[in-house]
Amino acid sequence: MAQFVVRNIENAVKARLQRRATRNGRSMEEEVREILRNAINEENVPPGAVGTEIASLFSKAGLDADIPELRGHEIKSVEFEENARLARKDRERPRWPHRTSSKNKGPD
Repeated sequence: MAQFVVRNIENAVKARLQRRATRNGRSMEEEVREILRNAINEENVPPGAVGTEIASLFSKAGLDADIPELRGHEIKSVEFEENARLARKDRERPRWPHRTSSKNKGPD
């Protein structure tokens, strides 16, 4: 088997790696090997479409229905200025009926 040395690892990275190894019941060296194996295996997995990715996130949560892929839909740009103007206008709108005059100045 091949060996290599990684130099100049920050102390914080080493500490987090040690905690991760302990949490997973492995030595730090075995944890590094597992991280490297997973990184290489992830490269070989073709990226899925959005629906496939969402389904994989919920596969262990009991999702059993297919999520259709959204293809052929027009992408519409968001008009932030118009939305901001409408939001300001909505905030300026009174929420409660205001009384024009009141004899009692305290809270109702």
